[in-house]
Amino acid sequence: MRVLLLGADGFIGRRVTDRLLMDQELQVTVLGRRDSADIRFDLTTGSPGALARFLDAVAPQVVINCAGATYGSSRTLIRSNTLAVATVCEAIRRSREPARLVHVGSAAEYGPVPGGVPVSEQAEPRPVGPYGVSKLAGTELVLASGLDAAVLRVFDVVGPGSPTASLFGRLAEGLRRALERDEGQVRMPDLSGYRDFVDVRDVARAIQAAAVSAATGVINIGSGHAVRARDAAQLLVRASGFEGSIVEENRQVLLPAQVGGAGGDHGPGHHHQPGPYLPGHRAEGHRGDGHRAEGLRPEGRVVSGEPVPWRQADVRTARDRLGWRTQVPLEESLGDVWLETACRV
Repeated sequence: MRVLLLGADGFIGRRVTDRLLMDQELQVTVLGRRDSADIRFDLTTGSPGALARFLDAVAPQVVINCAGATYGSSRTLIRSNTLAVATVCEAIRRSREPARLVHVGSAAEYGPVPGGVPVSEQAEPRPVGPYGVSKLAGTELVLASGLDAAVLRVFDVVGPGSPTASLFGRLAEGLRRALERDEGQVRMPDLSGYRDFVDVRDVARAIQAAAVSAATGVINIGSGHAVRARDAAQLLVRASGFEGSIVEENRQVLLPAQVGGAGGDHGPGHHHQPGPYLPGHRAEGHRGDGHRAEGLRPEGRVVSGEPVPWRQADVRTARDRLGWRTQVPLEESLGDVWLETACRV
């Protein structure tokens, strides 16, 4: 099967690339802005006609879109998460043999949801802030395109490769610094919120499963369990061997406008979707989500607020239509985050 992958350099995209390349039945072509791509193309500025010509040359049977932006101005987010998706959909429609499309969406599209219950794909999306709005607009374009398409709404992604701006990326760096300096405290924002954490390698498996399936429409990708961020943080603390204390400050976890990766190269980008972003930490690198406060950072980038104290995915559709369920326990996922951080030079 011929696969065209968009956004291969992001947090999620890198794992999808690894997964696809292990399958000898798949012939993978990467399209993106960077020199490492097989085809150089910028989804935020390129025309549907030009992209359609590349599609005719490659003749993919499936297009996987992991591209997008999580950081930046509202205009940047719209260009990367909405207009770029419109370009992809129109190009596929214009191509001689329209491919199946698997698009990576975000749980941020749901916005605040009732606490204590999982959110299903039938829930009415009510995104808060430019990131969630731009991602929902992209999803709606895919669903209205008339293409053979599936949108995977990915929840709070964790695991090796987590951006340092994410909740656990920041915590891991703080723990390493505290151990090196023999400090007894690591400061974090409020960790009282509940999130549905899912390992990036499981997300890659879900994307591969969707690529070879006939499933269409929106499909939630998460663990199906809500875990308090404080409890998850303690798993990482135990993995590090840190014996000091985690001091939670009276401020909520912020998400960049949003976070999966835009910080990276989302234009033609790469969905990183990391965990909750932390105030005061320069965003680097886009699909976890946490509480957000809206405002403008000194460097001019938007930080969009999304007060979401509870996030839990109803994953029955993924189980029934993709035959997918998570395999990597949260403890193992966070242990790998710490191993990667501890070994970083």
